[in-house]
Amino acid sequence: MANNLNEALDASCTSEYSPLSQVIVCEPRYMEIREIINETQKEFKEENIDRFLAMKQHINFVKALENEGIEVIKLPPQSSYPEQVFTRDIGFTLGNTVYVAEMATDIRQGEERLLKVWLEANAIPSYDLSKGKIEGGDVIIDGKTIYIGVGDRTDEESIHHLQTLLPEYEIISIPFVEKFLHLDCIFNVISPTEALVFPNALTEKDLDFLGSRYELIEVDREEQFTMGTNVLSIGNKKLFSLPFNKKVNHQLRERGYDVIEVDISEIIKSGGSFRCCTMPLLRIKQN
Repeated sequence: MANNLNEALDASCTSEYSPLSQVIVCEPRYMEIREIINETQKEFKEENIDRFLAMKQHINFVKALENEGIEVIKLPPQSSYPEQVFTRDIGFTLGNTVYVAEMATDIRQGEERLLKVWLEANAIPSYDLSKGKIEGGDVIIDGKTIYIGVGDRTDEESIHHLQTLLPEYEIISIPFVEKFLHLDCIFNVISPTEALVFPNALTEKDLDFLGSRYELIEVDREEQFTMGTNVLSIGNKKLFSLPFNKKVNHQLRERGYDVIEVDISEIIKSGGSFRCCTMPLLRIKQN
């Protein structure tokens, strides 16, 4: 549902796994692979996106979110932005502020303006990062630690700038093989002690470092391609995952997670899954 501007909204996010209360999405009404901007799209350029099916799957996903008591806020889709369904990339909520990202590819530039308009209309504190190069898919939050991927969409200079803005946080750069698009396509923190990872995309040094902080649940090459790491945690060890990532889902259930399976297979043809399709606005802080 679109938000009523008369309703009070707050922004707050301190982790990737706290209970999700409000989230921003955008329906894939104009979704299309117009120009290849990631490796996944190369595989599906010829068949492209079935918009009708993508819309149907997105509606089912939104209903599933709402069934979990989550308020779903919809940004208006625009025909000039075929990648707009991936709202995660245009910003990230940290503390009580939404940081609006700068999109690295020409075809996506402009999406952030729609987010800025919505934030201003709802009087939500925001900060414009448009002078740098950073996308929300590279930003993973865990309390006072922020992991930021260094690749094709986010650079070290922008990360250093963010660190100057947030001296109270520990910001850790994680370089990875650029063809994997964003950090959340290969690494995702799902609890204070556990994280999903595709080890082949990271250096041995960084893998050892992350392994010293989390129990790493490894995703193989096949399920990395089908976005096995790109789950959406909604709190209390409950998360959304694709039904055909059977090995990932089995490992999660073995660890006590409640895995909600929803099919968004048409949407992932453009290179993103549940985490990519959602920008958390409000997560309930846990003690």
